[in-house]
Amino acid sequence: MYFGDHPIGQSRWGVHLEGQWRRHDGFNRWQQLLLRPGVNFEVNKLLLLTGGYAFIDSHPYGAFPTLARATPEHRIWEQALLRYKTGKLSWSTRLRFENRFLGVRDAAGALTAYRYENRFRAWQRATVPLSPRYYVTAYDEIWFYVKPYVSLSVLDQNRAYLAFGRRFGPTWEFEAGYMLQSIWQRNGRVVEANHTLMFTVTSRKPFGRR
Repeated sequence: MYFGDHPIGQSRWGVHLEGQWRRHDGFNRWQQLLLRPGVNFEVNKLLLLTGGYAFIDSHPYGAFPTLARATPEHRIWEQALLRYKTGKLSWSTRLRFENRFLGVRDAAGALTAYRYENRFRAWQRATVPLSPRYYVTAYDEIWFYVKPYVSLSVLDQNRAYLAFGRRFGPTWEFEAGYMLQSIWQRNGRVVEANHTLMFTVTSRKPFGRR
């Protein structure tokens, strides 16, 4: 994964750039491709507001796949990110609302329409420094459906994450971690438990002089 929040010069505005390449069955099969650009506005050192667009191409996977073949989704998203500290411990709280347009296929597999849904996500992260360069971080994020939606459960997902990270200068970081992704399938009968190895590059390098 790549996460970039890039300030533009001396202004409060910036660019969010994000790409996630997800595989399953080792690296043998596609699970998902996600591209999520956006525009940032720094209200102050505590609060960052972002709005943007996302494209997601999801593939069937697992013992109980919810898709028969690869299906696209287009998404508009809005979020507030709070960043603060208590002593040496760094905290991040992210609240995100998503307006989703999910591809719908007919019995023959043809993409015939898009269904509109909403979703809300709440994310809390804590980071503990081990040295000036190394740190340990953990987060939990819970996802809820918001009307309109098609599901027997209001819960969509929960993601619990633990990682080891290294800083490369003031604007670049790398993390290797583990995530337990719990998914409540829409049929109300199956809860997935996906064990995920994650590698993440993060950048806050400015565009232009700062």
